[in-house]
Amino acid sequence: MAYQFDFLPVVQNTELLLRGALFTLELTAIGALLGVGLGIVGAVVRAWNIRPFAAIFGAYVELIRNTPFLVQLFFIFFGLPSLGLQISEWQAAVLAMVINLGAYSTEIIRAGIQAIPRGQLEAAAALAMSRFEAFRHVVLLPALGKVWPALSSQIIIVMLGSAVCSQIATEELSFAANFIQSRNFRAFETYALTTLIYLCMALLIRQFLNWVGRRYIARSNQ
Repeated sequence: MAYQFDFLPVVQNTELLLRGALFTLELTAIGALLGVGLGIVGAVVRAWNIRPFAAIFGAYVELIRNTPFLVQLFFIFFGLPSLGLQISEWQAAVLAMVINLGAYSTEIIRAGIQAIPRGQLEAAAALAMSRFEAFRHVVLLPALGKVWPALSSQIIIVMLGSAVCSQIATEELSFAANFIQSRNFRAFETYALTTLIYLCMALLIRQFLNWVGRRYIARSNQ
């Protein structure tokens, strides 16, 4: 094998890679917060069969879960402007991530809500808890506690899937890697280092979400 490894041209662009990684983390943070929020609304609507919104969320979940994320991204970025709605690359990436995570988290959280015994709601009513207090302490937090590992994994999957946002020139990590590789032609070295950065981000996000689960979800259920 005559290939000579040379990581120096890639290391010299570490700042560009780290900037892309930070942008990816920003996309993930915003997408996770809004996506999980949307998922909570959808889960409650579907679990309690609130009409007509249950049917609307049901169609939304089936549409998103059975189409590729890349197609969803292209539809938002290229399709919506055809209808007169102008949208930037960053806005399209965030919207696509929120919509995608919202659909998957709807089903994940719904499973947790449906696992809560109805007797607990009756006990909350007997204790004169308000509807909001009952929902928060008796339904939402216990439900999130049951599905937090699955929800955390889905957030990481969405973070990794954000790599396709480079296709619309969103300046996240994979966009930075493609830019560097197109200049130094060191594809192996560039994508090896990019892979390592994605791995580190996934592990850090998982550790952070595990801490959030222990600190705010599990403790609230005690």
